[in-house]
Amino acid sequence: MAMSEFSAAINQVASERGIPVESVLDSVKSALATAYKKDRKEHGEEVEIEDIVVDLDSETGEVRILKGNKDVTPSGFGRIAAQTAKQVILQKIRETEKEVITSEFKSKVGQIVTGQVFRIENGVITLDLGKSRTQALMPQSEQVSTEIYKQNQRIKVLIKDIRESTRGPEIIVSRADPEFVSKLFEQEVPEIASGVVKIEAIAREAGSRTKMAVSSRDDKVDPVGSCVGQKGVRVQSIISELFGEKIDIVPYSGSTEKFIASSLSPAKVTEVELIEDEKRALVSVPEDQQSLAIGKEGQNARLANKLTKWKIDIKGMAGMSGVVDEAGVVSSKGEQKRVVGVWDEEIKKQIQDKEDNGGKEEEKKDILSDEDTLSEDIDNTSVVE
Repeated sequence: MAMSEFSAAINQVASERGIPVESVLDSVKSALATAYKKDRKEHGEEVEIEDIVVDLDSETGEVRILKGNKDVTPSGFGRIAAQTAKQVILQKIRETEKEVITSEFKSKVGQIVTGQVFRIENGVITLDLGKSRTQALMPQSEQVSTEIYKQNQRIKVLIKDIRESTRGPEIIVSRADPEFVSKLFEQEVPEIASGVVKIEAIAREAGSRTKMAVSSRDDKVDPVGSCVGQKGVRVQSIISELFGEKIDIVPYSGSTEKFIASSLSPAKVTEVELIEDEKRALVSVPEDQQSLAIGKEGQNARLANKLTKWKIDIKGMAGMSGVVDEAGVVSSKGEQKRVVGVWDEEIKKQIQDKEDNGGKEEEKKDILSDEDTLSEDIDNTSVVE
């Protein structure tokens, strides 16, 4: 290969692979220095690489080896250089390419990208991420067992990790990670992207159901409504991206009792009793809501447990409908605390009104420890969604 063609090849490889030309040229120079040293050794001459300068014309690809200011290029060196350097360059290009990929994707960990299924082998899916032919791996543990992946299918994935392997850095992607669902919501819901609505907790059984608790920094913005979207349009687009996985979005509350109650949605909760030292909650639901609270094969209760990080025991309440009759708060001085009517929006509203009227002092009070306010406001309330 003539050196000018070689130079053209370098430029082509650089632009194709998205590697700076300088980086490739540096590789060529170091390769040529090595080739010259080897060539001289064959002629019985020892040369230190530090003593020579490789002068490479990036336009013509012409090479001169300088020692001091003297041109010491051997005759016929171009051919040897081309062969020797070719190997080294390819090696260098692979290394640089991997560095470029690693640094680019390190900043993308935790983000969603779209890839195309390139290969399915031994249960591991290789995805083509399109950029400089970058490939990513989705191991079985990161796949959703209910999803069927086909070659050339375009799917969204979460970049989970960059892992070092014997073959160099590997980009690991996931569709099973709960964070994948969080990021889909971030893409779909401007209020989450802007930080007004926050995903406080998420629990997922990939392919089947996800439970997500959301809060809002702005009283005027309904966190659950923002995520669901008008006529459910936002959540619907995420469900279709997840091939029909069910999604429960519940309001987060700083009050553990309220949070536990809403975590069991769609079941209505009538009473929550906390056993703090065991981090266990005894939850009462009307009899007709019991199977709903537990869920199919215990899934609803299991996800609520993952979401709240509390062990939840569900006990039925015979003869209870969705209304709380004798509402009130009982708080013993011990570890157990009981809140009834946890779902009631009316309480929240009344307390909010008091806070608005009562200025800053009222705001500092936790609505649950403020028993008087609560027991007064909680009277004649019913459990509402």
